[in-house]
Amino acid sequence: MNQARIGLTNPKSPTNVGAVMRAAGCYQVSEVFFTGQRYLKAQKFQTDTKQATRSIPLSHVDFLPDAVDADTQIVCVELVEGAIALPEFEHPENALYIFGPEDGSLSQAVVDRAHAVVYVPTVGCMNLAATVNVLLYDRLAKGHSALQAGDELIRQSRDTNNKVRVRD
Repeated sequence: MNQARIGLTNPKSPTNVGAVMRAAGCYQVSEVFFTGQRYLKAQKFQTDTKQATRSIPLSHVDFLPDAVDADTQIVCVELVEGAIALPEFEHPENALYIFGPEDGSLSQAVVDRAHAVVYVPTVGCMNLAATVNVLLYDRLAKGHSALQAGDELIRQSRDTNNKVRVRD
């Protein structure tokens, strides 16, 4: 079964967690895990505008690599020397993508448990939610999604105020 899961390391911003949850809904992520206490204290301010938490579990765990079974490959996403550039990376069918905190980096213990470590080749670093969106889009673009492109998907996905069409 093709599944993507997200792991957030001690996320600082409830706004970013809300944006991650929105991305999780858009890209059919099955679960989101997080560590640390900062989000627990600030979660009432999260901005999950599509209310993805109603259909995607958001769970607090102590150590992200232990949150999944042995069939799931752990992929760390971080600016780490020796990491694989995302355009060159082949996504596993079942993955837990672990992201570092907005104001820090992944621990060596987490990186040591990873099957792969990837980074998004940008000048400077992106914020957490932007990085999650880019990673999940890359997974989709490389064919690891059940989403079917076309007008039906557009009709289901767009805002109710959007009735614009491309004219022949």
